[in-house]
Amino acid sequence: MTLRANWNYPTAVRFGAGRIAELADALAVAGIARPLLVTDPGIARLPMLAKVLDGLAAAGRPALVFSDVKPNPVESNIAAGVAAYKAGGHDGVIAFGGGSALDAGKVIAFMTGQTRPMWDFEDIGDWYTRADPAGIAPVVAVPTTAGTGSEVGRAGVITNEASHTKKVIFHPKMMPIVTICDPELTVGLPAFLTAGTGMDALAHCLEAYCAPGYHPMAEGIAVEGMRLCKEYLPRAVKDGTDLEARAHMMSAAAMGATAFQKGLGGIHALSHPVGALYDTHHGMTNAVFMPYVLFFNKKAIKDKMERLARWLDLERGNFAAVMDWILELREEIGVPHTLAGLKVDDAKADLIAEMAIVDPTAGGNPIPLDKAGALEIFENAIQGDVKSKID
Repeated sequence: MTLRANWNYPTAVRFGAGRIAELADALAVAGIARPLLVTDPGIARLPMLAKVLDGLAAAGRPALVFSDVKPNPVESNIAAGVAAYKAGGHDGVIAFGGGSALDAGKVIAFMTGQTRPMWDFEDIGDWYTRADPAGIAPVVAVPTTAGTGSEVGRAGVITNEASHTKKVIFHPKMMPIVTICDPELTVGLPAFLTAGTGMDALAHCLEAYCAPGYHPMAEGIAVEGMRLCKEYLPRAVKDGTDLEARAHMMSAAAMGATAFQKGLGGIHALSHPVGALYDTHHGMTNAVFMPYVLFFNKKAIKDKMERLARWLDLERGNFAAVMDWILELREEIGVPHTLAGLKVDDAKADLIAEMAIVDPTAGGNPIPLDKAGALEIFENAIQGDVKSKID
């Protein structure tokens, strides 16, 4: 089976090794002649990007690069990107990189024609209707990691430095016009980032599957995404040149972002404030919290875990089997067992719990997440106490 295809779900996706060569054509489809390429400082220095820029110039669609993007993008990054977009007379954005660059690129494109402050478009109720749709620039997305799935999403996560909170900026027209998923672009990703981004994809699928509500399409996508993570994430971490594993993980990432329209939950609700306060890697923070949130939700998700265990072909078809698999996977790919491994202590536990319960993702938790529950999960993640409780 060739790992190459064109999909239109949820946007136009050109999937397969070597398809970055089609970037100029993708820009033409999106109506972009003078793109601003938004990426992060690390990717901006890579020969890979220089080759992409040379190809665009040769195709008559030269791009300028904006790379002032933090690992957890902040408002000033967006403002500087919008200024660069306007100064360069651009007519669209290439969002190129990991989740941070993709989110920043999409929000920059969104804000180029808006007159209201960015925080007025947070994903609350119908706030997105405040935006001027005509002021949203087109985007072509090119992921270089397999994690967030932001390349097929309609939102971007930006940190409000004043309040130390992560905000989700949303609009339906933020969806990229074309996405190029080329697994060759992820080959040079270090093992730590491969593990962290891969666990982010798993967290998206897992929380979408567990979220309450009726959405069998999202659940179907989520369980297959988890199977791909089970089969291919250890391979991708062990051998960064394993292109088959890289390709399947790139699919799992897009699947997670497609599935989580059903909802997320406590993993993300706690990960967001920890990331905002301690500047930790988002996917790795999700990975640390994962078993502790699962244990907290055990009573509400027991039946779903039994179905998932059968789909994943685990020897015991129960909750404990899923938990054991996650704990073993984390150990195999180098995820810290506790928050101490991310240099997070309990000094801000109370604040983190307060922030978690008002995070937009908290509402998708299978068991309503109050402050006491958030504190319980956080303290378990500090102490590492979960293995003795799962059976």
